Amino acid sequence: MAITKVFRRGNRQAVRIPKNLRVHSEQAEITKHESENERHEQPTNLAAAFGLLTRLSSDFFKGGRRQPKIDKRIEL
Repeated sequence: MAITKVFRRGNRQAVRIPKNLRVHSEQAEITKHESENERHEQPTNLAAAFGLLTRLSSDFFKGGRRQPKIDKRIEL
């Protein structure tokens, strides 16, 4: 576990990230779960998404896709 300082820069809150936890991309996603924050680097392409799709089971959508009926809308 690394400990760092939290400080204010104008109206924003900032932290200095220790060298061993540096982010190697231009963007990162930060989420808060209860009292803990998680950091995830944003992927630069969709290779990870395609990798997840290849891990789906062979019976995924075996019975076909059930599309819900579209509601009729009143024309304006």
